[in-house]
Amino acid sequence: MRRYAVAGFPLSHSFSPKFFSDKFLKEEIDDCIYEALPFKNINDLIFYIKTNPDLEGINITIPYKKSILRFLTEMDEVVATTGSCNCIKIQENQLFGFNTDVIGFEKSLLPILQKHHSRALILGTGGAASSVAFVLEKLGIQYHFVSRNKTDYTFSYDGISEEIINKHLLIVNTTPLGMYPSMNQSPDLPYHLLTSNHLLYDLIYNPEKTLFLKRGEAKGCSIKNGLEMLVIQAEESWKIWNKE
Repeated sequence: MRRYAVAGFPLSHSFSPKFFSDKFLKEEIDDCIYEALPFKNINDLIFYIKTNPDLEGINITIPYKKSILRFLTEMDEVVATTGSCNCIKIQENQLFGFNTDVIGFEKSLLPILQKHHSRALILGTGGAASSVAFVLEKLGIQYHFVSRNKTDYTFSYDGISEEIINKHLLIVNTTPLGMYPSMNQSPDLPYHLLTSNHLLYDLIYNPEKTLFLKRGEAKGCSIKNGLEMLVIQAEESWKIWNKE
């Protein structure tokens, strides 16, 4: 039996187990299983990998997309650039790191992107934010990170002015704010300043429409959640695991 998994903590929100279980059933793949590995400590995850040699691939999610890098045998160029890994292929106890978030985000964003979405705000500074920044840079979209504290490279939430909102018509949420079960939360933005020219993209898919997206929709913004991105990145992971 070929074994695959998703690792992170917590995993109650994880998309991957059901996706792959459904995929295996639909495509009549009966020699594979996909499990959840909710380890609180990354060292416990590494120990599990080393003591389970039949494990062939792992998806990495919050909070280990960055901290997993020091355990990789090799990494692809995207992982090296973004500092974020969400897919590992395991061969002969060697860990090969990939980033399929980048492909998922780019392919899901492009069909809804308009010419006026030339500047973006990225909410959050974690591994997923790095992947989003990689795509925006590739597409020639200027961006700023937004975090709790202002730095030379980030805006603070309490520093988001009307001028900043008016200039940045694409806003991408990479934080877990609003994710089930904490659905009454949303990033601290001046939502009253949003317009129909804005596009709000939330990497969260559960709930289908976060409070962040609802508040944007109420102001006429275009909105999209992260479900399509997750489907694409999962299929890309499967390709990697099965490539000779």
